[in-house]
Amino acid sequence: MKLLSFVANGRTSFGAVKDNGVVDLGTRMTPCTTLRQLLEAGRVAEAAKLVASTAPDHPLGSIAFAPVIPDPGKIICVGLNYRDHVAETGRTVTEKPALFVRFPCSQVGHLQPIVKPKVSDDFDYEGELALVIGKAGRHIPAGRALDHIAGYSCYNEGSIRDWQRHTSQFLSGKSFAESGSFGPWLVTADEIPDPSKLTLQTRLNGTVVQDTTTDLLITGIPELIAYISTICPLVPGDVIVTGTPGGVGAKRTPPLWMRPGDTVEVEISGIGTLRNEVIAEPA
Repeated sequence: MKLLSFVANGRTSFGAVKDNGVVDLGTRMTPCTTLRQLLEAGRVAEAAKLVASTAPDHPLGSIAFAPVIPDPGKIICVGLNYRDHVAETGRTVTEKPALFVRFPCSQVGHLQPIVKPKVSDDFDYEGELALVIGKAGRHIPAGRALDHIAGYSCYNEGSIRDWQRHTSQFLSGKSFAESGSFGPWLVTADEIPDPSKLTLQTRLNGTVVQDTTTDLLITGIPELIAYISTICPLVPGDVIVTGTPGGVGAKRTPPLWMRPGDTVEVEISGIGTLRNEVIAEPA
């Protein structure tokens, strides 16, 4: 099942994709009014039964996509998690995963514009696989980690490279308003039993700039969940963005930055394609 958050007729809701349309679950699954609340209530199986027996309420082309989880409690990102990306940055592989956070205001949905900040021209793409937690846990063993995943989506972890280099910490270059994107939808975990068997490709204006398979992650998804859940409890709606492969614009000669008018796409097999146009921040 493909779950999504969206805006239609001026109202924000969540639903599921069916027959090139959207079944509005926000009007049918009270008191749940957001996808995060659906996950918190453990009602995904109930939603699937409802979708199977319900006609779509909106054509897919008539809605505005929101970030898959517009209101996550946590967005935890993993840096330097593909060996080719580690190599192109001149760094060394660390024993433990490098973690940092993004804020919800830094992300937009599928087909919504991402914003190049006016304070920088060094606007870079990072195509990544994102997962959403569906079952709460702390100190989750890697062997049971996949049981805690609600599903998977695409993420463009837009990065403002000069601001990222201001200090040794990544956050300042990673949370500019509306600089990244998350979507188009959440494919539930039952449809992706092994997230290490996926292909990931990023395209800028139709040209492939990143191309990898998720089995090449340095720290795999079960181990990431085990590590992060040791630090803090993971709860439904939390987002983990698993890292980007080599090919980022900052490490090309000359650098390849995203510019206003560009189109960037992140495609992951079994999930779909996240597509966004780049615009300039208003003066």
